Amino acid sequence: MKEKNELLLHVYKDSDMSVTTLTELLEDLKEKDNKIKSVVEDLLKEYQSFLNRSKECLEKENIPLETEGIMTKMMANMGVSKEVKIDNSDANIADMLIKGISMGSIDMEKKIGDYKKEVEKKDLKVAKEFLKFQQKAIDKLKKFL
Repeated sequence: MKEKNELLLHVYKDSDMSVTTLTELLEDLKEKDNKIKSVVEDLLKEYQSFLNRSKECLEKENIPLETEGIMTKMMANMGVSKEVKIDNSDANIADMLIKGISMGSIDMEKKIGDYKKEVEKKDLKVAKEFLKFQQKAIDKLKKFL
């Protein structure tokens, strides 16, 4: 794979994993009365948007779409379900999401630094928008702590 596609591929993989995880989280919260649900729904929509944007760009470049393996997704979903069963408070859910988004944000910052000279400006723009979205998401979630 070409280095020039690293940023978009990272946005795609991170968005794909996040869509899977947030969908599972919303399913686990379906019958519960959590105030954080609307924020999680908004995050899911944003991640879906980035997933679609990055997928479209990668397909135009004929880059194979790589996602996390089924086992990785299953383990993440099991972890989310377990956390919600143990403590479904808004604070606990916000904490769990902040930790996950923070890891993705750190990876994105590193990749932007590593590949900013190799990638096309439009791809760099998408990556920076994705990073900004992640940072804003963390700020929104902090209100529930």
